[in-house]
Amino acid sequence: MSGANGKVVQEKSFSFAVRVVNLYKYLTNEHKEYVLSKQLLRSGTAVGALIREAEHAESKADFIHKLAIALKEANETGYWLDLLNETGFLETQAYQSIKTDNIELLKLLTSIIKTSKANR
Repeated sequence: MSGANGKVVQEKSFSFAVRVVNLYKYLTNEHKEYVLSKQLLRSGTAVGALIREAEHAESKADFIHKLAIALKEANETGYWLDLLNETGFLETQAYQSIKTDNIELLKLLTSIIKTSKANR
């Protein structure tokens, strides 16, 4: 993935995945919450994996497709974060911090996808 946005989204998605893994460990160790946290772990780490996979896409269409799936996973992650917050598993400050990172990833991915489509 070339360009400044490509490098930024790679770094941010990896950092986000690390936060998700740490949040998963907290939720399972401190709250004994295994169902919602597992969904969060799956979707939250998939974002970065799909972005990494897009680096070696076979075509521009494949690149866009992989990033579109990453965007869907990021959106799903937002759902699990909202649900964990509303059910009292996440404190407001922790929720707002990780949710801000989630929204930033959604915006970056949307921007890269739009630019890539326009440059096809």
